Amino acid sequence: MGRVIRHTVAFRLVHPSGSPEETEFLDTGRRTLAAIPGVEDFVVSRQVSAKSDHAFQFAMSFADQAAYDAYDAHPDHQGFVRSRWLTEVAAFDELDLVRLD
Repeated sequence: MGRVIRHTVAFRLVHPSGSPEETEFLDTGRRTLAAIPGVEDFVVSRQVSAKSDHAFQFAMSFADQAAYDAYDAHPDHQGFVRSRWLTEVAAFDELDLVRLD
């Protein structure tokens, strides 16, 4: 059995804080990405620390590398990246983590 992967991406949008465009991006991301097979425990969080320029985080878990790879290649993920992420995200940091046991 593989190791659970926690995929996280912290990001800042090009949209003004509190704008309808910001809300729509976050809602579409949640709805689209959480529905992809293999995605578990999808969470959208707001960044509250003054130590980071990022405003939000998407985080999700995958049972193993195969589930993560299937998500990464899924047409809904690829479409979201192409049609929304590349044009609406100003900056981001991505981490893919496994527990150290």
